[in-house]
Amino acid sequence: MTPTADTAPLCLLADIPDGNAVETEAVIQGEVESLLIYRSGEEARAYLNVCPHAGRRLDYAPGKFLVRNGTIICAAHGATFTAESGDCTNGPCREDRLRAVPVSVVDGEVRLA
Repeated sequence: MTPTADTAPLCLLADIPDGNAVETEAVIQGEVESLLIYRSGEEARAYLNVCPHAGRRLDYAPGKFLVRNGTIICAAHGATFTAESGDCTNGPCREDRLRAVPVSVVDGEVRLA
């Protein structure tokens, strides 16, 4: 079952290496969407797994992301995004941003907020 705001957690925070990201799916506004979940310490941030430049997925292989020093890198065109805010800092979609999905960490579980 794909998680919704009132069902199962998206993932466990412990399953995400600190400073890295994993992919999961969730129902967002009635649609099943691929999400990138980024961990920073005891916090998590989520974004749709879509680059605003051309609408392609950010991962270079299913669930595998290029994340370095707090920067998410689009595998298709090399656009870079600040993991903390989703802002594009370099590349073809500069001054655009990833679409954030509100999440919270409750008892070690990452859940839709």
